[in-house]
Amino acid sequence: MFANPLAPEWLTAPAEANSLPSTVWSHNAARTETGELAIAGVTATQLVRDFGTPVYVIDEADAIARATEIKGAFDSAFARIGSSVKVYYAGKAFLCTEVARWMTAAGLNIDVASAGEMAVALAAGVDASRLGFHGNNKSLSEIDRAVRAGIGPIVIDSVVEIGRVAEAASRHGRTQPVRLRINSGVHASTHEYLATAREDQKFGIPLSDAEAVVAQIRTHSSLDFVGIHSHIGSQIFDTAGFAEAAQRLLELHARLSAAAPVPELNLGGGFGIAYTSADEALPVAELAESLASIVESECSRLGIEVPRIAIEPGRSIIGPSTTTLYTVGTIKDVLVDGEAVRKYVSVDGGMSDNIRPALYGADYSARIANRVSDADPTLARIAGKHCEAGDIVVRAEYLPGDVEPGDIIAVPATGAYGWAMSNNYNYLARPPVVAVLEGKARIIVRGETEEDLLSRDAGITPSGDSE
Repeated sequence: MFANPLAPEWLTAPAEANSLPSTVWSHNAARTETGELAIAGVTATQLVRDFGTPVYVIDEADAIARATEIKGAFDSAFARIGSSVKVYYAGKAFLCTEVARWMTAAGLNIDVASAGEMAVALAAGVDASRLGFHGNNKSLSEIDRAVRAGIGPIVIDSVVEIGRVAEAASRHGRTQPVRLRINSGVHASTHEYLATAREDQKFGIPLSDAEAVVAQIRTHSSLDFVGIHSHIGSQIFDTAGFAEAAQRLLELHARLSAAAPVPELNLGGGFGIAYTSADEALPVAELAESLASIVESECSRLGIEVPRIAIEPGRSIIGPSTTTLYTVGTIKDVLVDGEAVRKYVSVDGGMSDNIRPALYGADYSARIANRVSDADPTLARIAGKHCEAGDIVVRAEYLPGDVEPGDIIAVPATGAYGWAMSNNYNYLARPPVVAVLEGKARIIVRGETEEDLLSRDAGITPSGDSE
């Protein structure tokens, strides 16, 4: 068919626009006999009828399977080279009590980056020792709460944190395990905002300063230095960056181990996922084997034992497991440069429930969820309802040309940083999060109401109160 010249180069015009590419959608997403999208046996129309739109829909079995797959693959790969792996689910991608329980039941630990995330994990019944605590600016109260709770390793992100954590540990009579975050200088192939190991940014200690900083940590009897930590970025599709980071970190690890044992090396996370059919994410088993081979080779070169490895996947577990459903409101055919038409399909959400397209220029896929169509595919841009020209949900996608108001639009792979970065711009209430499993759906995060929003406005007199 004729491809619209406004389409990006990576977007291929399809013969039809109803298919659900397995690389993008959750494992239990499929079309029913009538053509409707169903996730884990629950149809889109049923979900919309029961929970409204927008709504985040998590394929529970899919999320658990991905967590289990990652743990199994890394356990197997590193057992082959005589090591073991601690897998931390990166809670910043999306965290609620149910997801925390799923992850720990699958054998994962949880990485948190604030007192709020820690509170959620503890409220889920997660043992504090299974939590790792990140953050470039942990407050004194956050550090105190974490140490008092008996948290696992705290990641030291700056020199000033050494004394703060040591003092809190002494006050609570603990020997607090700590890691040191190293800015390796590796430039991962990803968006500038997602590359977290470049020199000119806020995270970590420069590689050149690491030995002196570790020596300072080791002067505190209330601290137990367990290893170094690196995170080179997010949404990474190859292992070249990890290979370079591992080489630099293991050279440092070897020098630090000469003075005292260093049991662990944390390689972080950032494993990429497919948001569109043009994305090619590495299979988990291949990724695990590649990283194990890299670590084995470097340790052999340096003549050191392979340390225990830690990793922190988040997006790769929860991202593909979640789909957001919207309802179409208005449609406009817009003539661009006098030569081609882009169909603007506006839905009832937007940058309040997924800010990634506006913030990072992130691309997503979309399908009509309540039916299939044999209409010719047409280039569409799915827009939100906010008062911003940049309020785009999906920048470019081919949808059936007969898309109409009232249709349900499904956007897959929205589990990571959708709900987690949601907001109330234009006073939109944040949507609910629904888990689906074996034909049943249940709310795991309640959606906000206008009453919730108004309840925080101090200028409103509570009902029944008198002046």
